[in-house]
Amino acid sequence: MTIRVVLVDDQALVRAGFRMVLDAEADIEVVGEAADGLQAVQAAHRLRPEVVLMDIRMPNLDGIQATRRLAGPDVADPVCVLILTTYDVDEYVFAALRAGACGFLLKHTSPEELVAAIRTVASGEGLIAPAVTRRLIAEFARTPAAPAPPGSWSGSPSGNGRCWSWSPGAGPTPRSPGSWSLGRPRSRPTSGGC
Repeated sequence: MTIRVVLVDDQALVRAGFRMVLDAEADIEVVGEAADGLQAVQAAHRLRPEVVLMDIRMPNLDGIQATRRLAGPDVADPVCVLILTTYDVDEYVFAALRAGACGFLLKHTSPEELVAAIRTVASGEGLIAPAVTRRLIAEFARTPAAPAPPGSWSGSPSGNGRCWSWSPGAGPTPRSPGSWSLGRPRSRPTSGGC
């Protein structure tokens, strides 16, 4: 399968460099380019790529707003957006992820890492630059956890990893979103399959 990519950066020389790197790969095809967020949204709707490689700071519409229009929570058929920026700023990381980005890389990444990142997000996985990941984890750990609902699903850390148990309570129903939790089960399943 060929991964179709749209390149979005306000600097033509940067786009040309990315194109040279990506055109050397047999399984990646650059199908379009855009110099700002508005052009990016139009190109993505017209060309339907698997991945949009998006800069953040651009004229007319920045990369965060363009990402929200292409991959945000209200988008019926989202496109995978991989942010690639010079700016190693936490606010940009958080804003990009909230806008629906599949990944976040810094422009000082190697060509091999860029190609691997495109393949990773095209396969449905998420990716964040290692330099950013530690800070993201620290911020997540600093944020207080939401209280567990009175009833919730929990995964069994033992067994084959496919076993789940339900602890009853006045909380959400077993199939409702947000009722999953990871960690030690509150009750052990009694079926022999675990």
